[in-house]
Amino acid sequence: MTIDEMRRELQRRLKRGRFAHSIGVANTAVKLAKRFGVDETKAYVAGLLHDCAREFENDELPAQADIRGIKIGDVERAMPLLLHPYIGAKMIREIYGVDDAEISQAIWRHTVGAADMTALDKIIYFADMIEPNRNYPGVEKLRDLAETAELDEILLTALSESIIFVVQKNSLVHPDTIAARNFLLLNKTRD
Repeated sequence: MTIDEMRRELQRRLKRGRFAHSIGVANTAVKLAKRFGVDETKAYVAGLLHDCAREFENDELPAQADIRGIKIGDVERAMPLLLHPYIGAKMIREIYGVDDAEISQAIWRHTVGAADMTALDKIIYFADMIEPNRNYPGVEKLRDLAETAELDEILLTALSESIIFVVQKNSLVHPDTIAARNFLLLNKTRD
């Protein structure tokens, strides 16, 4: 499937606002990819398709995960929305014909992160937070950071902000988010 065909199929499957967000993430991911020397086509496709599983309602996500053999942990069981990146990482091959492990992994990791993220993983995680349709307190600070900071510093700030936001909502913090942040901090002290 060509990128134009992917775009059309995604637009058909997603609500208008979610599709606009996906285009915003794709375009933001390309800008970050240019800055950090990452494959721009992979960044665009991963950004475009990162939320492809958001075509399903939250209550449908556990069944969709089961169909695809995705393990559902306690945090995901309590917060099924967290399953959408894992399902999306599988759907890109099923629906969009994308058979690329790097793109799949970046989609898998775009919501909660992981230890030892690749540059593409980091770009998609961050692009999802700062794309132009996002509007929340502190987003401009993060957008400014995208222009000036190194990729690990950007990701560390993004993960920290995400954790603070989740804690302030008195919600569960995914262990992968903690692992991602700790990995960056441990490797920063080794440098």
